[in-house]
Amino acid sequence: MPEFNYKEELSKIPFDPGVYRYFDETGEVIYVGKAKSLRNRVSSYFLKSNQHDRKTKRLVSQIRRIEYTIVLSEWDALLLENQLIKQLQPKFNILLKDDKTYPFICVTDEPFPRVFVTRNLDRKKGTFYGPFAQLRSMHALLDMFKALYTIRSCQLPLTKNNIEAGKFKVCLEYHIGNCKGPCEGLQAEDDYNVEIEQVHHILKGNLTQPQQYFKDQMLAAAEQMAFEQAHTWKTKIEHLSIFQSKATVINPKIGNIDVLTIVSDEDAAYLNFMKIKQGYMVAAQTIEIKKKLDESDAEILAMMIVEMRTKYGSEARELISNIKPDLEMKLEVLVPQIGDKKKLLDMSMKNVMYFRREKAERREVEASASSSKKDRVLIRLKTDLQLKTLPRHIECFDNSNIQGTNPVAAMVCFKEGKASKKDYRHFNIKTVIGPNDFASMNEVVGRRYLRMIAENESLPDLIVVDGGKGQLSAACDALKSLGIYGQVPIIGIAKRLEEIYFPEDSLPLYIDKKSESLKLIQQIRDEAHRFAITFHRDKRSKGSLVSELEGVDGVGKVTATKLLKHFGSVRAIRESSVETLTSLIGLDRAKKVRAYFDTMSQG
Repeated sequence: MPEFNYKEELSKIPFDPGVYRYFDETGEVIYVGKAKSLRNRVSSYFLKSNQHDRKTKRLVSQIRRIEYTIVLSEWDALLLENQLIKQLQPKFNILLKDDKTYPFICVTDEPFPRVFVTRNLDRKKGTFYGPFAQLRSMHALLDMFKALYTIRSCQLPLTKNNIEAGKFKVCLEYHIGNCKGPCEGLQAEDDYNVEIEQVHHILKGNLTQPQQYFKDQMLAAAEQMAFEQAHTWKTKIEHLSIFQSKATVINPKIGNIDVLTIVSDEDAAYLNFMKIKQGYMVAAQTIEIKKKLDESDAEILAMMIVEMRTKYGSEARELISNIKPDLEMKLEVLVPQIGDKKKLLDMSMKNVMYFRREKAERREVEASASSSKKDRVLIRLKTDLQLKTLPRHIECFDNSNIQGTNPVAAMVCFKEGKASKKDYRHFNIKTVIGPNDFASMNEVVGRRYLRMIAENESLPDLIVVDGGKGQLSAACDALKSLGIYGQVPIIGIAKRLEEIYFPEDSLPLYIDKKSESLKLIQQIRDEAHRFAITFHRDKRSKGSLVSELEGVDGVGKVTATKLLKHFGSVRAIRESSVETLTSLIGLDRAKKVRAYFDTMSQG
């Protein structure tokens, strides 16, 4: 092949917007790029005055041919670039692969449509929703559909002719109430399609229409005095409300909007995408993009705007980001400074920053494979919670007041990632009347660290509170009253979605459910809960024993408690002699106690 004369090639390239392709000596495409001005952009690779990095110099050294395609605008160039990178997979480009690892929900296009999960995107089969990066949210949707609707699960070809010919028989799903038997003509297609329409609305993020439909049906049933049927519709409304309450709610006034934020380091870029539909977050994904050349954040962001909006089928006219791409786009890109849109930006940035730290920590752990599992988990926990030191000493608090009686609390201690049972502590609630988790948490945290300060003991590296924002705030108030707030990191872990709360931060952190660090926090929380429940149960048992002894004439609470403390159980007291009892409570009371148990045994 003759030597590549780039000057001659450059003279042929126009100044129009378009996409260029670089080929190597084998004829393979090694790079695809876009440009507002093709000649200016391509020329920049060959100018000696430009200080290219090592990767770009290697690319330029392999270029043997240039091709280009002129388009109408820079936005069109971006779209074409995206398609060509996916199609050609050039080795110097950030690789944009069609995502086949995440599943979609498909609503089929056939008589009596089916709803199922698939990874095979055959658009001819029906309408696809997704992809679902978080499988839990996808299964929550499917479970809700099963609770709300009677959609068939079979794959029978339910054409009108097949049904009229009586080719099929109802299956178990019909008999247990999960299907209304359209295969035998027991459900009209129009009625079935009403439910399918509801499914489409929910998958699009529009819950208002199904809610109103259920409400109308409930009221109609009530007017006809069909109260059992009305209750069924009411139950469906409640199912929808529960799902709605678990969704991340954004201000509905924002409408439909996308969020895409980016941070990067030398080797990779990290992006968080959120799709907001009518006030609800209907999709979210955080990804890592390995850099091939010295791509700028703005270049990567522009490319990923097209990629993520295509992947999630977004038609929003606005996109929130932390930077603006350096090109004209057919949607408005905002960098908000105040208000609800700024809160959305902050939420996305928090997720992407955490994701970057998580990736960095994972690489650090992999690099130090020789480190013990204990240290690996603590290093991971340090990164996940953004701590300054390794949390070698962790203390966790939990309250227990089952049915409002005998309120107690417990503290468990973990050192070097393992339970240190000699450091566990029980607390009888002293200053709080009645069940009040927040006040109880404030009391026990205050008492624990007041004593540690008084005895000049080292404070823990991390405090964990079993509960959400309320319990965490109460614990923080206790630390403030002792003047040590800010000296010891403290978090709350809420049970419902295993959310991690930080002081003075309304947005929770969601750690990867498979993370070793989250499993350690869960283990510590569960141990605190077990220890508190055990203490609570023992206290209730002892309370009932004291009450039984108080039934003895002449024996009060003080004497009963003294006996129970010495003997450990009523059975041991019952089997003791008068002489043993006399040495503890005197002859007169000893005779009365002995007579009481003798009478009980005779009865």
